[in-house]
Amino acid sequence: MSTIYDFSADSLSGAPTDLSQYKGKVLLIVNTASKCGFTPQYQGLETVYQQFKDKGVEVLGFPCNQFGGQEPGQAEEIGAFCEKNYGVNFPLFAKIDVNGSDAHPLFQRLKKDAPGLLGTEAIKWNFTKFLVGKDGKVFKRYAPATKPEELIGDIEKLLAA
Repeated sequence: MSTIYDFSADSLSGAPTDLSQYKGKVLLIVNTASKCGFTPQYQGLETVYQQFKDKGVEVLGFPCNQFGGQEPGQAEEIGAFCEKNYGVNFPLFAKIDVNGSDAHPLFQRLKKDAPGLLGTEAIKWNFTKFLVGKDGKVFKRYAPATKPEELIGDIEKLLAA
């Protein structure tokens, strides 16, 4: 059975990135947007990243424009916005779709492995979060309103596993 590490995605600069480079790490994977009511969560994501990056945690941000057109910018604009406004240092990837026929294969897998409320796979909004264990398997899905800091207990549990 494949794991998250079997996928690849383009970095924000367009370079192909093999997710196998994160093997053995706990991953927090999030679909993001720059013009969303949840956009301030970038700060929480960065805080979690800074707190745990040396302990084996990576935060991976995937900009998406499928919800209310809230990520209209190009890669350069997205990167500059995140750095300037939230000091984002965690890896950001190229803008993707998370739902529909053009959904990125990584998000197809995440949604299948961790369906949402009532078993629905579709992502409902920006800042849906997926926590992945060191084994590359999806541990849990979190709603957009769940703040990154609220995941710390689960992150610590996965790090200890």
